[in-house]
Amino acid sequence: MALTITGLSKTYPNGVRALKNISLAIGNNMFGLLGPNGAGKSTLMRTIATLQEPDSGTIVLDGIDVLKDKNAVRQTLGYLPQEFGVYPKISAVDLLSHLAVMKGITNAGERKESVEALLHQTNLWDFRKKALSTYSGGMKQRFGIAQALLGRPRLIIVDEPTAGLDPAERNRFLNLLSSIGSDITVILSTHIVEDVRELCPRMAIIAAGELLLEGSPHDALELLQGKMWSKIVVNDDELRALELQLRVISSHLISGQHEIRVHADASPGDGFRPVDAGLEDVYFLNLSKPAAQQPVH
Repeated sequence: MALTITGLSKTYPNGVRALKNISLAIGNNMFGLLGPNGAGKSTLMRTIATLQEPDSGTIVLDGIDVLKDKNAVRQTLGYLPQEFGVYPKISAVDLLSHLAVMKGITNAGERKESVEALLHQTNLWDFRKKALSTYSGGMKQRFGIAQALLGRPRLIIVDEPTAGLDPAERNRFLNLLSSIGSDITVILSTHIVEDVRELCPRMAIIAAGELLLEGSPHDALELLQGKMWSKIVVNDDELRALELQLRVISSHLISGQHEIRVHADASPGDGFRPVDAGLEDVYFLNLSKPAAQQPVH
């Protein structure tokens, strides 16, 4: 399966340029789309999911023109939006069966088999008769994946799926995504770097509607090896001075003190120690580029 996005642009009526000539090639794997809130990720996901029109550009899914043949795309697409609404008083099994009918699974036996298989796959079988209002955040997200898998789609889009989940629920959800990502293409749109690091062999970073990086996390990390340095900063004045002198790409509080991470070919000076590069370094380094300075929604 191949998804090819070429020259995609979108400007909203209020003048916000949400996408600026985005081009991406996504193959049959788990693909991570990283970017801060307001980067344009949701705009891109909604456009691929046929929920809104771009101003220009093309999207082709396995030979299907996504922008011209929306019905054909919807038959092979599963979508879990950032805000996934459910009917709170309906049980999971009843709502999933209803959604299966809407997805075109009209044969009762086939529908029952599909719904039961998905409830088992998402580990919701024991809770299938409970109202969705009683579900935890993680359970609701797993139900969201169950409905996205109805009809055996070849492409699934999940938008910010782990935001707000506690660590245990997040791990369960990521394990579920990993199990389905080996068979179909999954686009994971998120601002959480760890999600992409754990799941995705390919990734892209966008900010302010522009593509900053596309490739494999492994290759991006290799380019930074030997070029990342860390130092504990004793006060805010020293932090500000170093930010003026060096390429400080991030800082973290450790026991009340700032640890800064600097990108440099050689040691930046006294007190700095070499550190292994992480995907978060790749992320912040790309966001520090001038193109990423103006956020969009």
